[in-house]
Amino acid sequence: MAKRPRLSFWQIWNMSFGFLGIQFGYALQNANVSRIFESLGANVDQIPILWIAAPVTGLIIQPIIGHMSDKTWTRLGRRRPYFLVGAIMASAALFIMPNSGALWIAAGMLWIMDASINISMEPFRAFVGDMLPSEQRTLGFSMQSFFIGIGAVVGSALPYILANWFNVSNEPVGASPIPPTVKWSFYLGGIVFLAAVLVTVFTTKEYSPEQMTAFDEEEKKTARGHDDAHFGREISTSKFSITGLYFFVSGLIIAAIVYFLDFEKEVYILGGILALFGVIFFISALFKKSNNENGMVEIMSDLLNMPKTMGQLAVVQFFTWLALFSMWIYSTPAITAFHYGTHDTASALYNEGANWVGVLFGAYSLFAAIFAFLLPVLARRISRKMTHLVSLVVGGFGLVSMYFFKDPNMLIVSMACVGLAWASILAMPYAMLTGALPQEKMGTYMGIFNFFIVLPQILAATILGAMTKHLFGGEAIYAIVFGGISMIIAGFLTLRVTDKDDVFAIKKK
Repeated sequence: MAKRPRLSFWQIWNMSFGFLGIQFGYALQNANVSRIFESLGANVDQIPILWIAAPVTGLIIQPIIGHMSDKTWTRLGRRRPYFLVGAIMASAALFIMPNSGALWIAAGMLWIMDASINISMEPFRAFVGDMLPSEQRTLGFSMQSFFIGIGAVVGSALPYILANWFNVSNEPVGASPIPPTVKWSFYLGGIVFLAAVLVTVFTTKEYSPEQMTAFDEEEKKTARGHDDAHFGREISTSKFSITGLYFFVSGLIIAAIVYFLDFEKEVYILGGILALFGVIFFISALFKKSNNENGMVEIMSDLLNMPKTMGQLAVVQFFTWLALFSMWIYSTPAITAFHYGTHDTASALYNEGANWVGVLFGAYSLFAAIFAFLLPVLARRISRKMTHLVSLVVGGFGLVSMYFFKDPNMLIVSMACVGLAWASILAMPYAMLTGALPQEKMGTYMGIFNFFIVLPQILAATILGAMTKHLFGGEAIYAIVFGGISMIIAGFLTLRVTDKDDVFAIKKK
Protein backbone atom coordinates (compact mmCIF):
# COMPACT_ATOMS: atom_id res chain seq x y z
CA MET A 1 0.00 0.00 0.00
CA ALA A 2 2.32 2.75 -1.28
CA LYS A 3 -0.45 5.30 -1.82
CA ARG A 4 -2.71 6.62 0.92
CA PRO A 5 -6.13 5.00 0.57
CA ARG A 6 -9.17 7.22 0.18
CA LEU A 7 -11.20 7.36 3.37
CA SER A 8 -14.97 7.24 3.58
CA PHE A 9 -17.08 10.22 4.53
CA TRP A 10 -17.67 8.82 8.02
CA GLN A 11 -13.99 8.06 8.57
CA ILE A 12 -13.18 11.69 7.78
CA TRP A 13 -16.09 12.70 10.03
CA ASN A 14 -14.69 10.74 12.99
CA MET A 15 -11.11 11.94 12.56
CA SER A 16 -12.33 15.55 12.51
CA PHE A 17 -14.92 15.30 15.30
CA GLY A 18 -12.49 16.40 18.01
CA PHE A 19 -12.44 19.87 16.50
CA LEU A 20 -16.04 20.26 17.67
CA GLY A 21 -14.78 20.32 21.25
CA ILE A 22 -11.67 22.35 20.52
CA GLN A 23 -13.67 25.11 18.87
CA PHE A 24 -16.30 24.95 21.60
CA GLY A 25 -13.54 25.94 23.99
CA TYR A 26 -12.10 28.57 21.66
CA ALA A 27 -15.55 30.07 21.04
CA LEU A 28 -16.16 30.50 24.76
CA GLN A 29 -12.74 32.10 25.07
CA ASN A 30 -13.13 34.46 22.11
CA ALA A 31 -16.67 35.59 22.93
CA ASN A 32 -16.33 35.93 26.71
CA VAL A 33 -12.76 36.65 27.80
CA SER A 34 -12.96 40.37 26.95
CA ARG A 35 -16.23 40.43 28.91
CA ILE A 36 -14.53 38.74 31.89
CA PHE A 37 -11.63 41.19 31.71
CA GLU A 38 -13.97 44.20 31.61
CA SER A 39 -16.05 42.77 34.45
CA LEU A 40 -12.88 42.46 36.53
CA GLY A 41 -12.02 46.13 35.93
CA ALA A 42 -10.02 46.29 32.67
CA ASN A 43 -10.32 49.44 30.54
CA VAL A 44 -11.07 49.08 26.81
CA ASP A 45 -7.54 50.12 25.79
CA GLN A 46 -6.07 47.51 28.18
CA ILE A 47 -7.91 44.56 26.63
CA PRO A 48 -5.51 43.91 23.71
CA ILE A 49 -2.47 43.58 25.96
CA LEU A 50 -4.35 41.22 28.29
CA TRP A 51 -5.09 39.06 25.24
CA ILE A 52 -1.37 38.79 24.48
CA ALA A 53 -1.36 35.46 26.31
CA ALA A 54 -3.19 33.66 23.52
CA PRO A 55 -0.87 34.40 20.58
CA VAL A 56 2.37 34.20 22.59
CA THR A 57 1.32 30.79 23.91
CA GLY A 58 0.60 29.56 20.38
CA LEU A 59 3.91 30.94 19.17
CA ILE A 60 5.78 28.83 21.71
CA ILE A 61 3.62 25.72 22.01
CA GLN A 62 2.62 24.84 18.45
CA PRO A 63 6.06 24.33 16.82
CA ILE A 64 7.27 22.39 19.86
CA ILE A 65 4.21 20.13 19.91
CA GLY A 66 4.38 19.73 16.12
CA HIS A 67 8.06 18.75 16.29
CA MET A 68 7.42 16.34 19.16
CA SER A 69 4.43 14.70 17.45
CA ASP A 70 6.48 14.17 14.27
CA LYS A 71 8.85 12.06 16.34
CA THR A 72 6.27 10.31 18.54
CA TRP A 73 4.93 6.80 18.22
CA THR A 74 2.99 5.18 21.09
CA ARG A 75 0.19 2.64 21.46
CA LEU A 76 -2.21 5.54 20.86
CA GLY A 77 -0.32 6.60 17.74
CA ARG A 78 1.49 9.71 16.63
CA ARG A 79 -0.91 12.62 17.07
CA ARG A 80 -3.64 11.21 19.30
CA PRO A 81 -1.65 11.35 22.59
CA TYR A 82 -1.42 15.12 22.19
CA PHE A 83 -5.15 15.42 21.42
CA LEU A 84 -5.92 13.65 24.68
CA VAL A 85 -3.46 15.40 27.02
CA GLY A 86 -4.42 18.83 25.69
CA ALA A 87 -8.13 18.07 26.06
CA ILE A 88 -7.78 17.05 29.71
CA MET A 89 -5.79 20.19 30.56
CA ALA A 90 -8.10 22.52 28.59
CA SER A 91 -11.22 21.08 30.21
CA ALA A 92 -9.78 21.73 33.66
CA ALA A 93 -8.86 25.31 32.67
CA LEU A 94 -12.39 25.95 31.38
CA PHE A 95 -13.77 25.07 34.83
CA ILE A 96 -11.34 27.41 36.60
CA MET A 97 -11.31 30.48 34.28
CA PRO A 98 -14.75 32.00 35.12
CA ASN A 99 -14.02 31.72 38.83
CA SER A 100 -11.04 34.09 38.63
CA GLY A 101 -11.23 36.53 41.53
CA ALA A 102 -8.94 39.19 40.07
CA LEU A 103 -7.82 40.50 36.70
CA TRP A 104 -4.31 39.10 36.99
CA ILE A 105 -5.70 35.64 37.79
CA ALA A 106 -7.94 35.75 34.71
CA ALA A 107 -5.00 36.81 32.53
CA GLY A 108 -2.91 33.95 33.92
CA MET A 109 -5.69 31.43 33.35
CA LEU A 110 -5.93 32.60 29.74
CA TRP A 111 -2.27 31.56 29.30
CA ILE A 112 -2.96 28.10 30.73
CA MET A 113 -6.20 27.59 28.85
CA ASP A 114 -4.75 28.70 25.52
CA ALA A 115 -1.64 26.53 25.96
CA SER A 116 -3.85 23.50 26.61
CA ILE A 117 -6.06 24.16 23.59
CA ASN A 118 -2.96 24.56 21.42
CA ILE A 119 -1.61 21.18 22.56
CA SER A 120 -4.81 19.55 21.30
CA MET A 121 -5.28 21.65 18.20
CA GLU A 122 -1.88 21.70 16.51
CA PRO A 123 -1.64 17.95 15.77
CA PHE A 124 -5.14 17.99 14.24
CA ARG A 125 -3.84 20.02 11.29
CA ALA A 126 -1.01 17.57 10.65
CA PHE A 127 -3.50 14.71 11.15
CA VAL A 128 -5.22 15.56 7.84
CA GLY A 129 -1.89 15.48 6.01
CA ASP A 130 -1.08 12.16 7.66
CA MET A 131 -4.35 10.39 6.99
CA LEU A 132 -5.74 11.69 3.69
CA PRO A 133 -4.52 11.47 0.07
CA SER A 134 -3.93 14.77 -1.69
CA GLU A 135 -7.30 14.84 -3.47
CA GLN A 136 -9.20 14.51 -0.16
CA ARG A 137 -7.31 17.08 1.89
CA THR A 138 -9.52 20.00 0.88
CA LEU A 139 -12.51 17.94 2.06
CA GLY A 140 -10.66 17.02 5.25
CA PHE A 141 -9.93 20.62 6.20
CA SER A 142 -13.44 21.63 5.16
CA MET A 143 -14.80 18.95 7.50
CA GLN A 144 -12.73 20.51 10.28
CA SER A 145 -14.26 23.87 9.30
CA PHE A 146 -17.71 22.34 9.63
CA PHE A 147 -17.07 21.07 13.16
CA ILE A 148 -15.35 24.32 14.09
CA GLY A 149 -18.45 26.15 12.91
CA ILE A 150 -20.89 23.94 14.81
CA GLY A 151 -18.81 24.04 17.99
CA ALA A 152 -18.46 27.80 17.78
CA VAL A 153 -22.19 28.33 17.18
CA VAL A 154 -23.20 26.66 20.40
CA GLY A 155 -20.16 27.81 22.38
CA SER A 156 -20.53 31.47 21.40
CA ALA A 157 -24.29 31.61 21.96
CA LEU A 158 -24.34 29.56 25.17
CA PRO A 159 -24.63 32.50 27.63
CA TYR A 160 -27.52 33.85 25.54
CA ILE A 161 -29.17 30.41 25.47
CA LEU A 162 -28.79 29.92 29.21
CA ALA A 163 -30.18 33.38 29.95
CA ASN A 164 -33.16 33.31 27.59
CA TRP A 165 -34.10 29.62 27.47
CA PHE A 166 -33.16 28.40 30.95
CA ASN A 167 -33.55 31.62 32.99
CA VAL A 168 -29.99 31.55 34.31
CA SER A 169 -29.03 34.97 35.67
CA ASN A 170 -27.15 37.11 33.18
CA GLU A 171 -26.00 39.64 35.79
CA PRO A 172 -23.46 39.19 38.58
CA VAL A 173 -24.75 37.39 41.66
CA GLY A 174 -23.13 37.78 45.06
CA ALA A 175 -19.47 38.77 45.34
CA SER A 176 -18.40 37.44 41.93
CA PRO A 177 -18.49 39.97 39.05
CA ILE A 178 -18.88 37.13 36.51
CA PRO A 179 -22.51 36.32 35.61
CA PRO A 180 -23.72 32.73 36.17
CA THR A 181 -24.46 32.45 32.43
CA VAL A 182 -20.75 32.77 31.71
CA LYS A 183 -19.73 30.38 34.48
CA TRP A 184 -22.11 27.59 33.43
CA SER A 185 -21.12 28.07 29.78
CA PHE A 186 -17.49 27.40 30.66
CA TYR A 187 -18.39 24.34 32.75
CA LEU A 188 -20.40 22.83 29.88
CA GLY A 189 -17.57 23.72 27.50
CA GLY A 190 -15.09 21.71 29.54
CA ILE A 191 -17.29 18.62 29.33
CA VAL A 192 -17.92 18.95 25.58
CA PHE A 193 -14.23 19.58 24.83
CA LEU A 194 -13.04 16.35 26.41
CA ALA A 195 -15.92 14.22 25.10
CA ALA A 196 -15.48 15.32 21.47
CA VAL A 197 -11.72 14.69 21.47
CA LEU A 198 -12.27 11.23 22.95
CA VAL A 199 -14.48 10.36 19.96
CA THR A 200 -11.57 11.00 17.57
CA VAL A 201 -9.03 9.29 19.82
CA PHE A 202 -11.04 6.05 20.02
CA THR A 203 -12.49 5.87 16.48
CA THR A 204 -9.45 6.69 14.32
CA LYS A 205 -6.41 4.49 13.84
CA GLU A 206 -3.19 6.14 12.66
CA TYR A 207 -0.82 4.73 10.06
CA SER A 208 2.50 3.30 11.26
CA PRO A 209 5.78 5.19 10.71
CA GLU A 210 6.74 2.68 8.01
CA GLN A 211 3.49 3.25 6.13
CA MET A 212 3.91 7.02 6.40
CA THR A 213 7.40 6.82 4.90
CA ALA A 214 6.12 4.72 2.02
CA PHE A 215 3.29 7.17 1.34
CA ASP A 216 5.69 10.12 1.23
CA GLU A 217 8.10 8.35 -1.12
CA GLU A 218 5.23 7.58 -3.51
CA GLU A 219 4.02 11.21 -3.50
CA LYS A 220 7.53 12.43 -4.33
CA LYS A 221 7.38 10.43 -7.57
CA THR A 222 4.27 12.28 -8.80
CA ALA A 223 3.63 15.83 -9.95
CA ARG A 224 1.58 16.29 -6.81
CA GLY A 225 4.43 15.52 -4.44
CA HIS A 226 6.07 18.33 -2.51
CA ASP A 227 8.98 20.33 -3.85
CA ASP A 228 11.79 19.27 -1.51
CA ALA A 229 14.53 21.48 -2.96
CA HIS A 230 14.99 23.20 0.41
CA PHE A 231 14.26 20.33 2.79
CA GLY A 232 17.27 19.03 4.63
CA ARG A 233 19.49 21.82 3.32
CA GLU A 234 22.32 22.45 5.74
CA ILE A 235 22.06 25.78 7.58
CA SER A 236 25.44 27.21 8.46
CA THR A 237 26.36 28.66 11.82
CA SER A 238 26.83 32.07 10.22
CA LYS A 239 23.30 31.94 8.74
CA PHE A 240 21.86 31.39 12.21
CA SER A 241 23.99 34.23 13.60
CA ILE A 242 23.12 36.72 10.84
CA THR A 243 19.40 35.93 11.07
CA GLY A 244 19.55 36.29 14.83
CA LEU A 245 21.26 39.65 14.45
CA TYR A 246 18.47 40.91 12.17
CA PHE A 247 15.79 39.92 14.68
CA PHE A 248 17.68 41.21 17.71
CA VAL A 249 18.48 44.60 16.16
CA SER A 250 14.88 44.97 14.96
CA GLY A 251 13.67 44.38 18.50
CA LEU A 252 16.09 46.95 19.90
CA ILE A 253 15.03 49.53 17.29
CA ILE A 254 11.37 49.09 18.22
CA ALA A 255 12.20 49.40 21.92
CA ALA A 256 14.21 52.58 21.24
CA ILE A 257 11.34 54.10 19.26
CA VAL A 258 8.95 53.39 22.13
CA TYR A 259 11.35 54.90 24.65
CA PHE A 260 12.39 58.05 22.81
CA LEU A 261 9.03 58.85 21.18
CA ASP A 262 7.05 57.91 24.28
CA PHE A 263 4.85 55.35 22.51
CA GLU A 264 2.53 53.05 24.41
CA LYS A 265 4.57 50.74 26.65
CA GLU A 266 2.75 47.67 25.31
CA VAL A 267 4.76 47.99 22.08
CA TYR A 268 7.81 46.95 24.10
CA ILE A 269 6.37 43.42 23.96
CA LEU A 270 6.62 43.35 20.17
CA GLY A 271 10.24 44.48 20.35
CA GLY A 272 10.93 41.97 23.09
CA ILE A 273 9.54 39.07 21.06
CA LEU A 274 11.65 39.99 18.03
CA ALA A 275 14.74 40.27 20.24
CA LEU A 276 13.86 36.89 21.78
CA PHE A 277 13.80 35.35 18.31
CA GLY A 278 17.25 36.81 17.79
CA VAL A 279 18.49 35.21 21.00
CA ILE A 280 17.02 31.83 19.96
CA PHE A 281 18.89 32.03 16.65
CA PHE A 282 22.11 32.94 18.51
CA ILE A 283 21.67 29.96 20.84
CA SER A 284 20.96 27.73 17.83
CA ALA A 285 24.21 28.96 16.28
CA LEU A 286 26.11 27.97 19.42
CA PHE A 287 24.51 24.52 19.45
CA LYS A 288 25.28 24.16 15.75
CA LYS A 289 28.89 25.14 16.27
CA SER A 290 29.26 22.49 18.98
CA ASN A 291 27.54 19.86 16.76
CA ASN A 292 24.58 19.63 19.16
CA GLU A 293 21.71 19.06 16.69
CA ASN A 294 18.82 19.32 19.15
CA GLY A 295 15.14 20.13 18.63
CA MET A 296 15.69 23.90 18.74
CA VAL A 297 18.29 23.75 15.98
CA GLU A 298 16.05 21.52 13.88
CA ILE A 299 12.98 23.76 14.25
CA MET A 300 14.92 26.93 13.42
CA SER A 301 16.58 25.18 10.45
CA ASP A 302 13.17 24.16 9.18
CA LEU A 303 11.99 27.75 9.56
CA LEU A 304 14.82 28.98 7.35
CA ASN A 305 14.16 26.13 4.89
CA MET A 306 10.44 26.75 4.54
CA PRO A 307 9.01 26.04 1.04
CA LYS A 308 8.05 28.83 -1.35
CA THR A 309 4.33 28.16 -1.01
CA MET A 310 4.54 28.49 2.76
CA GLY A 311 6.29 31.87 2.50
CA GLN A 312 3.62 33.17 0.13
CA LEU A 313 0.83 31.96 2.39
CA ALA A 314 2.57 33.53 5.38
CA VAL A 315 1.91 37.03 4.03
CA VAL A 316 -1.75 36.19 3.39
CA GLN A 317 -2.07 34.78 6.91
CA PHE A 318 -0.50 37.88 8.44
CA PHE A 319 -3.17 40.27 7.15
CA THR A 320 -5.95 37.72 7.64
CA TRP A 321 -5.28 37.13 11.31
CA LEU A 322 -4.64 40.80 12.02
CA ALA A 323 -8.24 41.28 10.89
CA LEU A 324 -9.61 38.36 12.90
CA PHE A 325 -7.86 39.39 16.08
CA SER A 326 -9.24 42.93 15.69
CA MET A 327 -12.74 41.47 15.46
CA TRP A 328 -12.33 39.10 18.40
CA ILE A 329 -10.95 41.56 20.90
CA TYR A 330 -13.03 44.58 19.89
CA SER A 331 -16.47 43.20 18.99
CA THR A 332 -17.77 43.38 22.57
CA PRO A 333 -16.63 46.97 23.32
CA ALA A 334 -17.49 48.11 19.77
CA ILE A 335 -21.04 46.73 19.68
CA THR A 336 -21.96 47.58 23.28
CA ALA A 337 -20.75 51.18 22.77
CA PHE A 338 -21.57 51.87 19.09
CA HIS A 339 -24.80 49.90 18.70
CA TYR A 340 -26.12 49.76 22.28
CA GLY A 341 -24.74 53.10 23.51
CA THR A 342 -23.30 52.03 26.87
CA HIS A 343 -19.92 51.58 28.55
CA ASP A 344 -21.34 50.49 31.92
CA THR A 345 -20.30 46.84 32.27
CA ALA A 346 -22.65 46.29 35.21
CA SER A 347 -25.76 47.50 33.32
CA ALA A 348 -28.41 45.23 31.86
CA LEU A 349 -28.01 46.97 28.48
CA TYR A 350 -24.27 46.24 28.36
CA ASN A 351 -24.81 42.58 29.19
CA GLU A 352 -27.58 42.38 26.61
CA GLY A 353 -25.15 43.74 24.01
CA ALA A 354 -22.39 41.39 25.19
CA ASN A 355 -24.74 38.44 24.84
CA TRP A 356 -25.64 39.60 21.33
CA VAL A 357 -21.92 39.52 20.48
CA GLY A 358 -21.97 35.86 21.49
CA VAL A 359 -24.93 35.28 19.19
CA LEU A 360 -23.16 37.08 16.34
CA PHE A 361 -20.03 34.99 16.85
CA GLY A 362 -22.23 31.93 16.81
CA ALA A 363 -23.88 33.23 13.63
CA TYR A 364 -20.66 33.62 11.65
CA SER A 365 -19.63 30.17 12.82
CA LEU A 366 -22.97 28.73 11.70
CA PHE A 367 -22.57 30.36 8.29
CA ALA A 368 -19.04 28.94 8.16
CA ALA A 369 -20.38 25.45 8.86
CA ILE A 370 -22.89 25.85 6.03
CA PHE A 371 -20.28 27.18 3.61
CA ALA A 372 -17.70 24.53 4.59
CA PHE A 373 -19.02 21.89 2.22
CA LEU A 374 -19.51 24.38 -0.62
CA LEU A 375 -15.83 25.35 -0.61
CA PRO A 376 -14.47 22.05 -2.06
CA VAL A 377 -17.01 22.32 -4.90
CA LEU A 378 -16.04 25.92 -5.58
CA ALA A 379 -12.34 25.08 -5.36
CA ARG A 380 -12.68 22.41 -8.05
CA ARG A 381 -14.27 24.98 -10.35
CA ILE A 382 -12.16 28.11 -9.84
CA SER A 383 -9.11 26.80 -7.85
CA ARG A 384 -8.35 26.92 -4.14
CA LYS A 385 -6.57 30.25 -4.19
CA MET A 386 -9.35 32.02 -6.11
CA THR A 387 -11.87 30.53 -3.68
CA HIS A 388 -9.81 31.94 -0.81
CA LEU A 389 -9.50 35.35 -2.50
CA VAL A 390 -13.27 35.69 -2.98
CA SER A 391 -13.98 34.52 0.57
CA LEU A 392 -11.55 36.96 2.21
CA VAL A 393 -12.75 39.95 0.21
CA VAL A 394 -16.37 39.19 1.09
CA GLY A 395 -15.41 38.77 4.75
CA GLY A 396 -13.51 42.06 4.74
CA PHE A 397 -16.50 43.95 3.42
CA GLY A 398 -18.58 42.22 6.09
CA LEU A 399 -16.41 43.70 8.85
CA VAL A 400 -16.48 47.17 7.30
CA SER A 401 -20.28 46.97 7.05
CA MET A 402 -20.55 46.80 10.86
CA TYR A 403 -19.89 50.54 10.89
CA PHE A 404 -22.76 51.26 8.50
CA PHE A 405 -25.38 48.99 10.10
CA LYS A 406 -26.80 50.93 13.05
CA ASP A 407 -29.40 48.28 13.93
CA PRO A 408 -27.69 45.46 15.89
CA ASN A 409 -29.96 42.91 14.18
CA MET A 410 -28.51 43.82 10.79
CA LEU A 411 -25.08 42.71 11.97
CA ILE A 412 -26.22 39.19 11.10
CA VAL A 413 -25.61 40.18 7.45
CA SER A 414 -22.06 41.22 8.37
CA MET A 415 -21.53 37.89 10.07
CA ALA A 416 -22.74 35.96 7.02
CA CYS A 417 -19.90 37.55 5.06
CA VAL A 418 -17.40 36.85 7.84
CA GLY A 419 -18.67 33.26 7.97
CA LEU A 420 -17.66 32.65 4.35
CA ALA A 421 -14.20 34.02 5.07
CA TRP A 422 -13.87 31.99 8.27
CA ALA A 423 -14.77 28.73 6.52
CA SER A 424 -12.10 29.39 3.92
CA ILE A 425 -9.49 30.53 6.46
CA LEU A 426 -9.83 27.23 8.31
CA ALA A 427 -9.50 25.11 5.17
CA MET A 428 -7.85 26.63 2.10
CA PRO A 429 -4.46 27.78 3.47
CA TYR A 430 -3.88 24.37 5.06
CA ALA A 431 -5.05 22.48 1.99
CA MET A 432 -2.61 24.51 -0.14
CA LEU A 433 0.18 24.07 2.41
CA THR A 434 0.06 20.30 3.00
CA GLY A 435 0.93 19.51 -0.62
CA ALA A 436 4.15 21.51 -0.26
CA LEU A 437 5.40 19.74 2.88
CA PRO A 438 7.38 16.51 3.48
CA GLN A 439 5.51 13.94 5.55
CA GLU A 440 8.23 13.57 8.16
CA LYS A 441 8.00 17.29 9.01
CA MET A 442 4.25 17.83 8.65
CA GLY A 443 3.72 18.59 12.35
CA THR A 444 6.77 20.82 12.63
CA TYR A 445 5.81 22.93 9.63
CA MET A 446 2.19 23.17 10.73
CA GLY A 447 3.52 24.54 14.02
CA ILE A 448 5.87 26.96 12.28
CA PHE A 449 2.99 28.06 10.03
CA ASN A 450 1.27 29.15 13.21
CA PHE A 451 3.98 31.85 13.55
CA PHE A 452 2.22 33.72 10.77
CA ILE A 453 -1.06 33.52 12.63
CA VAL A 454 0.45 34.48 15.97
CA LEU A 455 2.71 37.37 14.93
CA PRO A 456 -0.15 39.52 13.58
CA GLN A 457 -2.09 38.77 16.75
CA ILE A 458 0.85 39.95 18.83
CA LEU A 459 1.10 43.04 16.63
CA ALA A 460 -2.62 43.67 17.12
CA ALA A 461 -2.36 43.15 20.87
CA THR A 462 0.54 45.59 21.15
CA ILE A 463 -0.53 48.40 18.80
CA LEU A 464 -4.34 48.24 18.52
CA GLY A 465 -4.78 49.56 22.04
CA ALA A 466 -2.65 52.60 21.16
CA MET A 467 -4.38 53.03 17.78
CA THR A 468 -7.83 52.84 19.37
CA LYS A 469 -6.89 55.32 22.07
CA HIS A 470 -5.00 57.90 19.98
CA LEU A 471 -6.04 57.39 16.35
CA PHE A 472 -9.63 56.22 16.75
CA GLY A 473 -10.55 58.42 19.72
CA GLY A 474 -11.32 55.44 21.93
CA GLU A 475 -14.02 54.19 19.52
CA ALA A 476 -13.57 50.45 19.14
CA ILE A 477 -15.75 50.29 16.02
CA TYR A 478 -12.90 51.80 13.97
CA ALA A 479 -10.65 48.90 14.98
CA ILE A 480 -13.25 46.60 13.38
CA VAL A 481 -13.16 48.67 10.15
CA PHE A 482 -9.35 48.50 10.22
CA GLY A 483 -9.65 44.72 10.45
CA GLY A 484 -11.96 44.62 7.44
CA ILE A 485 -9.49 46.53 5.28
CA SER A 486 -6.70 44.19 6.38
CA MET A 487 -8.78 41.13 5.37
CA ILE A 488 -9.45 42.58 1.89
CA ILE A 489 -5.70 43.11 1.42
CA ALA A 490 -5.11 39.48 2.45
CA GLY A 491 -7.58 38.34 -0.19
CA PHE A 492 -5.73 39.98 -3.06
CA LEU A 493 -2.37 38.74 -1.76
CA THR A 494 -3.66 35.19 -2.33
CA LEU A 495 -3.05 35.74 -6.06
CA ARG A 496 0.69 35.39 -5.36
CA VAL A 497 0.41 31.86 -3.93
CA THR A 498 1.78 28.88 -5.89
CA ASP A 499 -0.52 25.88 -5.38
CA LYS A 500 0.82 23.12 -7.60
CA ASP A 501 -1.04 20.45 -5.63
CA ASP A 502 -4.44 21.97 -6.52
CA VAL A 503 -6.80 19.64 -8.39
CA PHE A 504 -7.99 22.59 -10.52
CA ALA A 505 -4.41 23.49 -11.53
CA ILE A 506 -3.59 19.86 -12.37
CA LYS A 507 -6.70 19.56 -14.57
CA LYS A 508 -5.67 22.68 -16.52
CA LYS A 509 -2.32 21.07 -17.28
